Amino acid sequence: MNEESVFQNEPLKDFSIQTNRSTLRAALADLDNRIRAGGLTASPIINGHEERVGSPISAFDPSAHSVRIGEVYYASRELASRALSSCSLGFRAWRATPPQQRASTTRKLAALLRQHSPFLTALIIREAGKTWREADADVAEAIDFCEFYASEMLRLGEPYRTQHVLGEDNFYLYQPRGVVAVIAPWNFPLAIACGMTVAALVSGNTVVLKPSEQTSLIAYEFARLVFEAGFPAATFAFLPGRGEDIGRFMVEAPETAMIVFTGSRPVGLEIIKSAATIAPGQKGIKRVVAELGGKNAIIIDEDADFDDAIRGVLQAAFGFAGQKCSACSRLIIVGGAYEEFLKRLASATADLIIGPASDPASFYGPVIDRESFERILGVIQDARSLHVLVQAPIPEEVGSSGWYVPATIFRDTPLEHPIWRDEIFGPVLACARARTFEEALDMANECEYALTGGVFSRNPQHLAMARSNFEVGNLYINRSITGALVCRQPFGGFKFSGVGSKAGGRDYLLQFMEPRTITENTMRRGFTPDLQS
Repeated sequence: MNEESVFQNEPLKDFSIQTNRSTLRAALADLDNRIRAGGLTASPIINGHEERVGSPISAFDPSAHSVRIGEVYYASRELASRALSSCSLGFRAWRATPPQQRASTTRKLAALLRQHSPFLTALIIREAGKTWREADADVAEAIDFCEFYASEMLRLGEPYRTQHVLGEDNFYLYQPRGVVAVIAPWNFPLAIACGMTVAALVSGNTVVLKPSEQTSLIAYEFARLVFEAGFPAATFAFLPGRGEDIGRFMVEAPETAMIVFTGSRPVGLEIIKSAATIAPGQKGIKRVVAELGGKNAIIIDEDADFDDAIRGVLQAAFGFAGQKCSACSRLIIVGGAYEEFLKRLASATADLIIGPASDPASFYGPVIDRESFERILGVIQDARSLHVLVQAPIPEEVGSSGWYVPATIFRDTPLEHPIWRDEIFGPVLACARARTFEEALDMANECEYALTGGVFSRNPQHLAMARSNFEVGNLYINRSITGALVCRQPFGGFKFSGVGSKAGGRDYLLQFMEPRTITENTMRRGFTPDLQS
């Protein structure tokens, strides 16, 4: 392997260092000035040109929901049709572009993301409500996706000989699929949008990106950098809009060869169903890659290190207000550890600092919008008949300004209750006791999802049992279950957690390409060199 193809993760910023704090504070101040001057604007981009139709939709800061941070022009179906046509026409030239050139352009995008990291981090803080560390990690992961997938394309881009046979050449190679519809979520507004997009582009496909309605401003800034990096105009289009309108149109369009989606289970299943319907003019079966969430459990064994376990549970359950598909929402505590662990967990939870994402002291900030705020509070209210262990207090001046939901822990949760079984996507944790470690594993596995899971234990036999029998795509032992890094911990699950290979892993790009085998008889019977041009 040559030195250029060796991948290393982008370092996360250490905000205990004064320079890093000052840089981000300055970026936040500059963004505040832009907001006071009128805010940011996002528009559809088709064939390299911005398009504006109708009236824009205002975007607000979830930490202070009265603060308008910008406006977004949504795409119409007519614009979506033009975007798909443009990318269809651009596909032939882009697929013929050498893999080395596509990888080089992707690395230029990584460099631009790195260059603009302070601004991108600040915008994620203001538009998505992520705290400093969460927002910085979002940007770093986007850079990682670019660098890693560029390296992977260099590995996969050249045909290779399958076997050496006398008188015959046999080669195996990959070709891109066509136009890829990328439908991105709001909870990792840069990282996931970038990862899905560059995976498609670097492997020779063209892309139409529809970001989440809640985070279209950060996605727009990413789209601008895609073109600045040198991706040709007809390889990429940006279509902010409503999922039920523009997203559905992209999924059903005959030009679409592949759909890549991260979001809710109901929407993902509807996409899979819709993709199975053949539209007039469609040239092949649509490929779907969909990551659909989780109901993730952490098991606390009787001999666990409680200090490590409490830190890991707090981060996994309440980091970014629990708005991660990898978040812990079920806690299973074995035997005699139950009461003591809950006592210490309750004390630690009560001390959490909940406040504006722009305040570096905040452990977590708001949920994304009013709809999520009201839904999660409704879930908590509906479960009031259960035993509430603790609910972290929210300062009155904070709670009145943004969409803040208190960290809430339920104990002795019945295993048939919706709060134990259904994904909530908020800072809500359900706890239950298991008599034995074996029973704890059974309780964890009795779930429709299989995304992440964790075990805190010092028992080698129990850890071996978890490695073999804990049914999750990403198992974490004696550490938090969130924060997977590209290449180091390829991310993805099974059951109803989705279909497709792991993001940030060595199989991921293969989904965006069709394998081909070419066999040639080299004995040259009847071969006439003079007729060859």
